[in-house]
Amino acid sequence: MPEWYAFLILFVGLAVVIGGIVALRVHAFLALITAAVVVSLMAPGEWVDKIPRVAEAFGSTAAGVGVVIALAAIIGGAMTASGAADRVVRMFIDLFGERRGGTALMASGFAIAIPVFFDTVFYLLVPLARSMHRRTGGCYVKYLIAAAASASAHALVPPTPGPLLVANELGVDIGLMMLVGIAVAIPASIVGLMFGSWSDKRMTVAPPAETESTGRHAADDAVYAEIAGDDELPSLAWSLAPIVLPVCLITANTVANAVQLDLPEPAANALAVLGTPNLALLLAAILALVTQQMYRQQSLATIANSVEHALMSGGVIVLITAAGGAFGGMLREAQLAPAIKTAFGETAASGIGLLLLAFAMASLIKFAQGSSTAAMIVTSGMVAAMIQGTSLGYHPVYLCTSIGAGSLVGSWMNDSGFWIFAKMGGLTELQTLRTWTPLLAILGVVAMIMTLLLATAMPMAPPAIP
Repeated sequence: MPEWYAFLILFVGLAVVIGGIVALRVHAFLALITAAVVVSLMAPGEWVDKIPRVAEAFGSTAAGVGVVIALAAIIGGAMTASGAADRVVRMFIDLFGERRGGTALMASGFAIAIPVFFDTVFYLLVPLARSMHRRTGGCYVKYLIAAAASASAHALVPPTPGPLLVANELGVDIGLMMLVGIAVAIPASIVGLMFGSWSDKRMTVAPPAETESTGRHAADDAVYAEIAGDDELPSLAWSLAPIVLPVCLITANTVANAVQLDLPEPAANALAVLGTPNLALLLAAILALVTQQMYRQQSLATIANSVEHALMSGGVIVLITAAGGAFGGMLREAQLAPAIKTAFGETAASGIGLLLLAFAMASLIKFAQGSSTAAMIVTSGMVAAMIQGTSLGYHPVYLCTSIGAGSLVGSWMNDSGFWIFAKMGGLTELQTLRTWTPLLAILGVVAMIMTLLLATAMPMAPPAIP
């Protein structure tokens, strides 16, 4: 098959995805699964296998990420309903104090964003940003930007769907993805907070009008309707457990395997089982639900309904993610890697240049269609197809963080996060373009710089990718 035909298949696949989402406004799942079918029909292979292999790739991706995404959705819903997420936020505020309210909002948002989706995190933090603005008499823009800086964790740290899919697509251990993602995301969030302080001195924004009955903006009531004073919130230990437990179990298993600890066989077996992401997050979900029942005194039927609601939102993400995995699998069937090596040489799919290429591709796709998750899904499929059988010179985890960093850049009016930030924060479109859009670009660029530094200083190069 000539290499130009592989590039034609890639172009057609991208056109179907971006055209479907942007021009036709179809659901991301339909756009991705249609693109997977089209690419599979155009790719080499027996005709009788062309459609079944799409389903096989879909199922393989769902097997890798489906349980984790579903459990993360349950954890996020339970932490919100029980008030555990609110307790974590207040803990950081007590720790840093109101004089460092921006740091407190950034740190709490970063911690909660690991198991909880970004929009929920922002809904939780915006009322506190308004409250601190009232008490300090200023710094509202800084507080809003500090709350939004948690987007770096959303794009770089599993078990949020985007980085989880990217790690699965490139064969990276989830525990390692957590560790490197956190190492890359923390500096990005810190620089984002600095940008918030700079912006606050150059822009005056007043919070939206509050309702006289609650003292909060009406949009906050849906989140805080059942949460009152500190005495009704879960304890700090119960609140942190659903976040700390899975992170510790998964990373402990990853570190033990990486350094080849000589543990007794029973301890090694226990750590291998408990450190599996599916079991670690299942234990965390159980803890989150127990906390919800203990502190909210809800019936089992009510808790079951909340779990069902969380699974409905998580199920949509699983479908989109698995469809993206199918699309990436069909790009590999199109023999894109050999075509790139033939057209541009063996070094085209390796080296630091590939990290920059992955970052640029994710940024362009994000700018075109607005979704960070979709940008990560499409880019990871393309990159995975490009690096088959290639020795990168560094661990593919850095490709994962490059893709995650790129998916932050290029956020504007076609991004749902843009409108969440604008409407919840009470900003105009122009003010949002001056705050949210450069913030996301800064987060992505700093994360990319950290990725390049780590890939150079600690390459951890594995064998060639099969």
